[in-house]
Order: sequence, then C-alpha cells, then structure tokens
Amino acid sequence: MTDSLRFGCTGCGKCCTGHHVPLTLNEARRWADDAGQVIVLIEAFVSDGPGMPLEQREHVLRRSHPVPCGDGEARVSVTFAAFNPGRCHNLDDNDLCTIYDQRPLVCRIYPVEINPHIPLRPEGKDCPPEAWQQGPELIHGTQLADAGLEALVQASRQADRDDIAAKVAVCQALGMTTSALKGNGFTAYLPNMDAFAAALAQVPGDDGAQWTLHVEDQALVASLLGYGLRTTSEAPLYYAFIGF
Repeated sequence: MTDSLRFGCTGCGKCCTGHHVPLTLNEARRWADDAGQVIVLIEAFVSDGPGMPLEQREHVLRRSHPVPCGDGEARVSVTFAAFNPGRCHNLDDNDLCTIYDQRPLVCRIYPVEINPHIPLRPEGKDCPPEAWQQGPELIHGTQLADAGLEALVQASRQADRDDIAAKVAVCQALGMTTSALKGNGFTAYLPNMDAFAAALAQVPGDDGAQWTLHVEDQALVASLLGYGLRTTSEAPLYYAFIGF
C-alpha cells in the first residue's frame, strides 16, 4: 500500500452487487422488517489453539463468544449479513441507494476494511481505477485521514463485540449450532426469516446448546479431538460449508 490513498465514489453500484453486507444486530432487525433475507456466517476457534491467529488474538477474542463443544469449549464468531447474491434490493434503476440515510455501517465505511489486521488494497475492491484517482485523501500512512470515518470503523468494531452474545443466542434458538474452524472455512445458513425476525425481536437467553465443528481435513479433526471438541464431516443438510 502507498503512503497515501485517495478515494472518490463513482456511483458504479458494484459494491452493492454480489456482496453480503455485514449487519449489526439492530441493522439485521431492520433488514428483516424490510423483507430482506439474511445469511448467517459462523466460524470458530480454540483459545490459543486451532483456528486462533495469534497475530489477531485480541481482535478475534473480543468479537467471539465461548460455547460448549463436546467435552471442550470453542469460541464462535457470528456474522449476520444482508444476503445479496445479485443486486441489493435497495438499489434503484440508476444504481442509487434508496435507504442512503439509513444504510448499514459497513456501507458507510466502504471501501475501508473493518478488521484492523487487513490492509486496504484497491486491487481487491470492485471500484473502477478512477475511484482511486479522485476525491479526498482516504488514508495517510496507516491512519484514516477522516476522523468521522475512523469513528464509524470503531463503532462497527464495538458493535461486533456488543452483539456477539445475542447473535449466538439467536443461532442457538434456531438450531444453527454447527460452525467451521476459523481459517478453514465458514458455515453459512439461510434462516427462515419469520423465525429469525421473531428471535431478533426477543433475543432468547443462552441455553447452553452443544456446538459441533464441521471439519473435513482429518489432520485438523485429530487436532480438535485432542481438545475434546465434537466434529462432523457429514454432508450438511441445513447449512453450507464454505471451505478455504
């Protein structure tokens, strides 16, 4: 990355097409109320064990929640995201956002990364080259140049931390209790939205449900069994396993 990056949105609408947008708990409620579909993405790791990226330890611990798994404990991170396999349903015919003033935090922050350990790489974004040749300075060195944008990034990270226990409770209430191992993949669920909205309306308590890790690599399975964790490699029926 260069010492300085500029950015000016061209309004091409590409960032609003084919991307699942992470939502805070309150944003997920609004998305459900607006007849939107949510996809739930789950990954897990063991504290100072399999799946734990040591260089990101503080970040991943703060946005995860402990759950029982077999005879051991895993920590899960849950993302509720707007399901947009095609165009976002909030785009109009001119590729303009019809909920611009109420758009999710992640939309407000784009193209900046939320994870402090992932650098912003223009080549990894859908924006056309001219977007990076115009507009105000976005990043200077390693720091965001816009204090307001920095505040939004911090708000998004804090929401991840504040919401994780409730997200886990919602998953448990809906039977979404199989996770992939962080770094190896995700499990992805498309919940019934009536049931999802009902769980969001009155977040249930943590019922201590048992979790399972979907792992297909036998070396990883052996490692996890050494921690007393329960695993499965059976073909999923109610979720998709997205391996890396």
